[in-house]
Amino acid sequence: MTQDAAPAKVAGGRAAGLVGEQVHSPDRSAAHPAPTRSADALAAAGDLLRALAAPVRIAIVLQLREADRCVHELVDALGVAQPLISQHLRVLKSAGVVRGERHGREVVYQLVDDHLAHIVVDAVSHAEESGTSVLGRTPSVASSSGRQRPVDRMEEP
Repeated sequence: MTQDAAPAKVAGGRAAGLVGEQVHSPDRSAAHPAPTRSADALAAAGDLLRALAAPVRIAIVLQLREADRCVHELVDALGVAQPLISQHLRVLKSAGVVRGERHGREVVYQLVDDHLAHIVVDAVSHAEESGTSVLGRTPSVASSSGRQRPVDRMEEP
Protein backbone atom coordinates (compact mmCIF):
# COMPACT_ATOMS: atom_id res chain seq x y z
CA MET A 1 0.00 0.00 0.00
CA THR A 2 1.39 3.41 -0.87
CA GLN A 3 1.36 6.27 1.60
CA ASP A 4 -1.08 8.38 -0.43
CA ALA A 5 -3.57 5.56 -1.04
CA ALA A 6 -6.47 5.36 1.42
CA PRO A 7 -6.99 1.94 2.97
CA ALA A 8 -10.07 0.03 1.87
CA LYS A 9 -12.98 -0.16 4.29
CA VAL A 10 -14.29 -3.49 5.57
CA ALA A 11 -17.40 -4.45 7.53
CA GLY A 12 -17.85 -2.26 10.58
CA GLY A 13 -16.11 0.70 8.96
CA ARG A 14 -12.59 -0.38 9.94
CA ALA A 15 -9.72 0.09 7.59
CA ALA A 16 -8.41 -3.10 6.05
CA GLY A 17 -4.70 -3.59 6.32
CA LEU A 18 -2.38 -5.74 4.32
CA VAL A 19 -3.23 -9.41 3.80
CA GLY A 20 -2.60 -11.27 7.05
CA GLU A 21 -2.38 -8.09 9.09
CA GLN A 22 -4.57 -8.06 12.18
CA VAL A 23 -6.32 -4.90 13.27
CA HIS A 24 -6.78 -4.31 17.01
CA SER A 25 -8.04 -1.36 18.94
CA PRO A 26 -5.23 0.75 20.39
CA ASP A 27 -6.11 -0.18 23.98
CA ARG A 28 -6.03 -3.94 23.34
CA SER A 29 -2.95 -6.00 22.62
CA ALA A 30 -2.98 -8.96 20.28
CA ALA A 31 -3.83 -12.23 21.98
CA HIS A 32 -1.52 -15.18 21.62
CA PRO A 33 -3.17 -18.15 19.90
CA ALA A 34 -4.39 -20.95 22.14
CA PRO A 35 -2.51 -24.23 21.91
CA THR A 36 -3.86 -26.36 19.10
CA ARG A 37 -5.28 -29.80 19.79
CA SER A 38 -5.33 -32.78 17.49
CA ALA A 39 -8.46 -33.47 15.47
CA ASP A 40 -8.76 -36.81 17.28
CA ALA A 41 -8.68 -35.15 20.71
CA LEU A 42 -11.31 -32.61 19.64
CA ALA A 43 -13.54 -35.34 18.21
CA ALA A 44 -13.21 -37.39 21.41
CA ALA A 45 -14.09 -34.32 23.50
CA GLY A 46 -17.13 -33.74 21.31
CA ASP A 47 -18.21 -37.36 21.82
CA LEU A 48 -17.92 -36.98 25.60
CA LEU A 49 -19.93 -33.78 25.61
CA ARG A 50 -22.62 -35.37 23.44
CA ALA A 51 -22.80 -38.29 25.89
CA LEU A 52 -23.44 -35.76 28.66
CA ALA A 53 -25.95 -33.73 26.66
CA ALA A 54 -29.10 -35.46 27.98
CA PRO A 55 -30.48 -34.02 31.22
CA VAL A 56 -31.01 -37.49 32.72
CA ARG A 57 -27.37 -38.36 32.07
CA ILE A 58 -26.32 -35.12 33.76
CA ALA A 59 -28.44 -36.07 36.76
CA ILE A 60 -26.86 -39.54 36.81
CA VAL A 61 -23.36 -38.05 36.81
CA LEU A 62 -24.32 -35.77 39.69
CA GLN A 63 -25.63 -38.75 41.66
CA LEU A 64 -22.51 -40.83 40.96
CA ARG A 65 -20.34 -37.90 41.97
CA GLU A 66 -21.73 -38.27 45.48
CA ALA A 67 -21.49 -42.07 45.73
CA ASP A 68 -21.37 -45.25 43.67
CA ARG A 69 -24.92 -46.42 42.99
CA CYS A 70 -26.82 -49.33 41.51
CA VAL A 71 -29.69 -48.88 39.07
CA HIS A 72 -32.50 -49.06 41.63
CA GLU A 73 -30.81 -46.35 43.74
CA LEU A 74 -30.67 -44.09 40.67
CA VAL A 75 -34.32 -44.87 39.90
CA ASP A 76 -35.31 -43.87 43.45
CA ALA A 77 -33.14 -40.76 43.51
CA LEU A 78 -34.22 -39.44 40.10
CA GLY A 79 -37.80 -40.70 39.87
CA VAL A 80 -37.17 -42.14 36.42
CA ALA A 81 -38.17 -45.59 35.14
CA GLN A 82 -35.59 -48.36 35.44
CA PRO A 83 -35.38 -49.13 31.69
CA LEU A 84 -34.65 -45.47 30.98
CA ILE A 85 -31.93 -45.29 33.64
CA SER A 86 -30.36 -48.45 32.22
CA GLN A 87 -30.44 -47.02 28.70
CA HIS A 88 -28.73 -43.81 29.82
CA LEU A 89 -26.14 -45.78 31.78
CA ARG A 90 -25.31 -47.74 28.61
CA VAL A 91 -24.63 -44.48 26.77
CA LEU A 92 -22.46 -43.17 29.61
CA LYS A 93 -20.62 -46.49 29.83
CA SER A 94 -19.91 -46.66 26.09
CA ALA A 95 -18.58 -43.08 26.24
CA GLY A 96 -16.20 -44.03 29.05
CA VAL A 97 -17.90 -41.80 31.62
CA VAL A 98 -19.01 -44.58 34.00
CA ARG A 99 -18.11 -48.17 34.67
CA GLY A 100 -20.11 -50.89 36.33
CA GLU A 101 -18.94 -53.55 38.74
CA ARG A 102 -21.08 -56.60 39.43
CA HIS A 103 -21.88 -57.32 43.07
CA GLY A 104 -24.02 -60.45 43.13
CA ARG A 105 -27.22 -59.65 41.22
CA GLU A 106 -26.57 -55.90 41.11
CA VAL A 107 -24.23 -53.78 39.07
CA VAL A 108 -22.82 -50.83 40.98
CA TYR A 109 -21.93 -47.86 38.77
CA GLN A 110 -19.22 -45.30 39.42
CA LEU A 111 -17.61 -42.44 37.54
CA VAL A 112 -14.44 -43.38 35.69
CA ASP A 113 -12.83 -40.16 36.95
CA ASP A 114 -13.79 -36.77 38.35
CA HIS A 115 -12.89 -34.66 35.30
CA LEU A 116 -16.31 -34.93 33.69
CA ALA A 117 -18.10 -34.48 37.00
CA HIS A 118 -16.42 -31.07 37.33
CA ILE A 119 -17.66 -30.08 33.87
CA VAL A 120 -21.20 -31.17 34.76
CA VAL A 121 -21.16 -29.37 38.12
CA ASP A 122 -19.91 -26.17 36.48
CA ALA A 123 -22.56 -26.38 33.73
CA VAL A 124 -25.37 -26.94 36.23
CA SER A 125 -24.08 -24.13 38.47
CA HIS A 126 -24.00 -21.81 35.50
CA ALA A 127 -27.58 -22.73 34.55
CA GLU A 128 -28.75 -22.22 38.13
CA GLU A 129 -27.05 -18.82 38.36
CA SER A 130 -28.76 -17.62 35.20
CA GLY A 131 -32.12 -18.98 36.38
CA THR A 132 -32.98 -20.61 33.07
CA SER A 133 -31.42 -22.88 30.53
CA VAL A 134 -29.96 -21.68 27.26
CA LEU A 135 -33.12 -22.80 25.47
CA GLY A 136 -35.36 -20.86 27.86
CA ARG A 137 -36.69 -23.89 29.74
CA THR A 138 -36.75 -24.06 33.49
CA PRO A 139 -33.87 -26.32 34.60
CA SER A 140 -36.00 -28.51 36.90
CA VAL A 141 -39.65 -29.33 37.32
CA ALA A 142 -41.58 -31.02 40.08
CA SER A 143 -42.86 -34.51 39.41
CA SER A 144 -46.29 -35.69 40.47
CA SER A 145 -44.74 -36.89 43.74
CA GLY A 146 -43.52 -33.36 44.47
CA ARG A 147 -39.90 -34.42 43.99
CA GLN A 148 -37.73 -32.12 41.90
CA ARG A 149 -36.80 -33.74 38.63
CA PRO A 150 -33.66 -32.40 36.96
CA VAL A 151 -35.35 -31.82 33.60
CA ASP A 152 -38.60 -31.21 31.87
CA ARG A 153 -38.17 -34.11 29.41
CA MET A 154 -36.98 -37.13 31.38
CA GLU A 155 -38.17 -39.61 28.78
CA GLU A 156 -35.50 -38.79 26.18
CA PRO A 157 -32.76 -41.40 25.79
